[in-house]
Amino acid sequence: MEAMILAAGRGERLRPITDTIPKPLVPMGERTLIEHHLVRLSAAGVRHVVINVAYLGEKIMQFLGDGSRFDLKLSYSIESNGALGTAGGIINALDRFKEEQFLVINSDIFTDCDFSQIQLPDSSKAHLVLAPNPAHNLNGDYCLTDDDGDGMVQHPSNPAQTTFTFTGIGLYRKTMFEALDIEKCGLTQVFDQPIRNGEISGQLHRTLWIDVGNAERLAQARTRS
Repeated sequence: MEAMILAAGRGERLRPITDTIPKPLVPMGERTLIEHHLVRLSAAGVRHVVINVAYLGEKIMQFLGDGSRFDLKLSYSIESNGALGTAGGIINALDRFKEEQFLVINSDIFTDCDFSQIQLPDSSKAHLVLAPNPAHNLNGDYCLTDDDGDGMVQHPSNPAQTTFTFTGIGLYRKTMFEALDIEKCGLTQVFDQPIRNGEISGQLHRTLWIDVGNAERLAQARTRS
């Protein structure tokens, strides 16, 4: 299995920490945020990980090196003109993947998700991991046809529906991105029509997941690391 970690963002809401440290290298216990992902990816059987970098990217590359200490091969997709956004970063790195499908993880989350348990059904272009809505996203992002577990991802159509939050973890087919313009940079835009077409499946992750988006949530994640 191959994977990508999205690590090109500026981390504005974590300033002043991120004025000198790229967000993926923020300490989380005995490891940095991105190291937690690399350890879990290696344990899940992933052997090649692409990391896109922009802001302070040289620090990330220098710190992680070739990935051999994680039993991984790391390669870097350098966004020299600034971060391309979630979908743009994936499209820019697409030719680095040899397999038909690959896992993508936002670097700025903290989770106990078992990446080996994420499976892409034959009929799906993507499989998203969703979580119960946190306090900072009470309205959620999407619905699942089965509120208790796996199902097809849907846009909410009425206020009574149970919604969930996209965790920033997804398993994708290369074909989902191959025909897209790199300027179309938001993943939510890319998801829109395939969801309407019933082509994106999902699963619910009910245990540890924290979007480390600000100092308060960083402190919360550190208590769990």
